[in-house]
Amino acid sequence: MTRTRKRWFTPVRVVILSFLLVIAVGALLLTCPFSSQSGEWTGFVDALFTATSAACVTGLAVVDTAAHWSAVGQIVILLLIQVGGLGAMTIITGFFSVVRRRVSLKDTRLLMQAAGNDSYAGVVKLMRRIFEGTILFESVGAGLLAIRFIPLFGWRRGIWYSVFHSVSAFCNAGFDVFGDYRGGASLSAFAADPLVVLTVSALIILGGLGFIVWDDLVTSRFRFRNMKFHTKVVLTVTLSLLGASFGLFLLLEWNGAFAGARWWEKLLMAWFQAVTPRTAGFATFSMASLTDAGILLTTVLMLIGGSPGSTAGGIKTTTVAVVLICTLSSARKTEPTAYSRRIDDDTVRQATAIVVIYIIASVIATMALCVVDSLTLRDASFEVVSAIATVGLSVGITPTLSTAAKLILTLLMFAGRIGGLTMAIALSGEQTPAPTRRPTGKILVG
Repeated sequence: MTRTRKRWFTPVRVVILSFLLVIAVGALLLTCPFSSQSGEWTGFVDALFTATSAACVTGLAVVDTAAHWSAVGQIVILLLIQVGGLGAMTIITGFFSVVRRRVSLKDTRLLMQAAGNDSYAGVVKLMRRIFEGTILFESVGAGLLAIRFIPLFGWRRGIWYSVFHSVSAFCNAGFDVFGDYRGGASLSAFAADPLVVLTVSALIILGGLGFIVWDDLVTSRFRFRNMKFHTKVVLTVTLSLLGASFGLFLLLEWNGAFAGARWWEKLLMAWFQAVTPRTAGFATFSMASLTDAGILLTTVLMLIGGSPGSTAGGIKTTTVAVVLICTLSSARKTEPTAYSRRIDDDTVRQATAIVVIYIIASVIATMALCVVDSLTLRDASFEVVSAIATVGLSVGITPTLSTAAKLILTLLMFAGRIGGLTMAIALSGEQTPAPTRRPTGKILVG
């Protein structure tokens, strides 16, 4: 391999190419007759969309997962979800082992952040805990769901439904295989079932916290004062978002989307709606029934997403925290600090870049969908944010989208799973820094 090729095949780019390979293989398998219930070929665009949605743990679907895909097709989707949620971590760890001495400082930092780790030394140990934790959480989740699903669907389907939805929830994918069971989509039939709602909620939250947070929680023995700065910020933002959005959904949708439900059912619905936009994609009622205020709140939560190094997507909780802290510190004319720690300038610049990239991409894609499919701003923006934040919630328009719109959302799902900043740096190539610092220029802002 020439020196030019070696420089082009950076670890970050290989991770991206590996994701593309997984999606391509999945799409080819889903196009085959054995993957569909009818035994006919599936259109490549629909197969590509589904494979991307599964591998990027999004959950948007252009066809009904239960009605269209056969048992083989559903297994392919489940494998794509599992590989998409955890496979990138394996790729990253492999590169740390193989090309440790050849990785630039920039690539090293990107890979460690993507893996949710902050040093070389703990990568292998972290990976072991990731797999152990994943098996544990998904097994316990499947066991709890089986208590409800086996009596309803029998042993064979009950176990399959339990495993599929446990993996889908933990990986924040949002795919379901219930079809129109009891006349509702996703988890609508179980909106008033505390066992299903709370189990799926717990799996979504655990998957969205981030692998480094698991490791730190175990190491610190769940003592907040002994936790790392990163863990403290993640837990603080996560709990704040869950609490605030739960209260807001109760207030906004009590007589809206929750109308007709009993008071305790409304509590369950509000709680699940506070959890699922954190890139999970499951729903216990139709998103189209939300008020405009509820749609806006859900969109904001989707854009924020989960935490770094997790199965979740979005801008990330820590990114939003950094931007808010810097905004407050700028107003007070002080250094950005939290929990007696100062946030470094590189982190501030990176957080700002991520927010800007996501907003610009969302605005451009929303305009594109409005043009190619004549969608309303409400529907287009919701669908776009759901795709780029790898959430999977929809107001019900995904199956009706044109080929062009499907390809736009496919690209957004892929970019959202890889990460906007990672994609931008991977495509930009190596940059030679200027030998001298430029003179400072004054510009008025605000």
